[in-house]
Amino acid sequence: MPARQYLQEALGVPTQEAKPWARADELPYFLRDAFRFSELALLGQSIVLAVPRSGQRHSLSEVRRWLDKVRAVSGQPVLYGTDTLASYERKRLIEQKVPFIVPGNQLYLPDLGLDLREYFRRPAPAPEGSLSPAAQALLITALLRQPWQAEWQPSAMGCALGYSAMTLSRVIQELAGARLATPYTVGRSRWLRMESAPRQIWDQAKPMLRTPVKRTVWVPREAAVCARPRLAGSSALARYSMLAESASPVYAVGPITWKAMIDSGVRELPGPIASADEWQLWRYNPALVPDQATVDPLSLILSMENDADDRVQIALDALKEQLPW
Repeated sequence: MPARQYLQEALGVPTQEAKPWARADELPYFLRDAFRFSELALLGQSIVLAVPRSGQRHSLSEVRRWLDKVRAVSGQPVLYGTDTLASYERKRLIEQKVPFIVPGNQLYLPDLGLDLREYFRRPAPAPEGSLSPAAQALLITALLRQPWQAEWQPSAMGCALGYSAMTLSRVIQELAGARLATPYTVGRSRWLRMESAPRQIWDQAKPMLRTPVKRTVWVPREAAVCARPRLAGSSALARYSMLAESASPVYAVGPITWKAMIDSGVRELPGPIASADEWQLWRYNPALVPDQATVDPLSLILSMENDADDRVQIALDALKEQLPW
């Protein structure tokens, strides 16, 4: 049910058709990329409606921070629109006084004294179509290879990343199914051919890719001496841009290396205490490009593109200008 129809039926008052919000261009690009913005009048008050773009779902902490930015620009109430909310999500949004609407189900708009609660829909399952971590890792490796080669052998590339023959077979099926590459056979070897240029492949694949960061932990500083991890997060972005480097480094580590570290006695600390470093636990090996101190630029973009800090977004724009295509 459209938001306008729901508001009209729930409140029993005429509601004008929503129109594009005229000041959306004043927002940072990452916000315009994450949401569709419109404006409507409700009970004599003009409000901004922010609806996530198709297939995107964000954490509630991100939603709250981002809508605060929109409200600062608009000077108007900002209403978060979504198809579904779990009960715990609704509770968190209400606790943080974040206005939201689930057309046909719920409306919470404290600025206008509105709190209509009906029933909860079960959240839709995560959209299918996302590439597996292995497929994402191999695709990024192929896109960044210099010189660029449209044809490549997944087994040769995947061996260095520790993937089994079965995993590589699934990767070939995934990339072919997503129409990102065409498989063919040379003798007994399976190859992939990309029919477009790297930039076009990246743009086509982008909706299927996700952040490589599974979670973030804090580790005693001496662990970095033995593991020799790649710089990640703001530490890596500072190497590609004018972003100031953080006081302590941020590292990335893949699942195999992290398990080996735990087995060797490295312990996870409860938080950012003295003599501790921030480590990102990645879904795949962060060393996709050889002989670099940092993680690869494409994975770095994916890991930071939802950061609400404007300085980070400016630095990411600078990084995108340095991509090898």
